[in-house]
Parts: sequence; C-alpha cells; structure tokens
Amino acid sequence: MKLEILSPERSLYKGEVESVTFPGTLGMFTVLNDHAPLISSLKEGIIKYKMTNDGVEKELSIKKGFVEVRQNEVSVCVE
Repeated sequence: MKLEILSPERSLYKGEVESVTFPGTLGMFTVLNDHAPLISSLKEGIIKYKMTNDGVEKELSIKKGFVEVRQNEVSVCVE
C-alpha cells in the first residue's frame, strides 16, 4: 500500500509499505493492505512502518495529527 506522511514544513515519507502502526487517540492501531476506509486523530507517540522491499521497520516520532486510509492509500498529516 502507499504511505504518505506530511508535516506543515515538508514531506517526511512517501512510498510503499507492508504495514503501518499509529498512536491513535483511542489507542494504537495497525493498518494492513486492503484495510477498511477510516479517518482517525493521532496523539503524541511513534508511527512505525514496515518497508515493502526489504521488511525493515522505520519509526517517526510525532506530537499529533490525522490519518486517512482509503483504497490502499494511507495519508498522514502530523506535527
């Protein structure tokens, strides 16, 4: 699936991932391929995403934000 993480200043990541885990305001949740559509607010924590090509897991610390999942496209806006 495609993941794009944006901050007000710049693009932080854009590419293909196997999975991504978010610090949702109601708890942690993971998005996999073919996930149902959703929109969620995010709280301070760490976004973890697993790369498709080599399986390496990367982390990004955030203060807050929002995520939208739709048709295997995950769009994230964070501070």
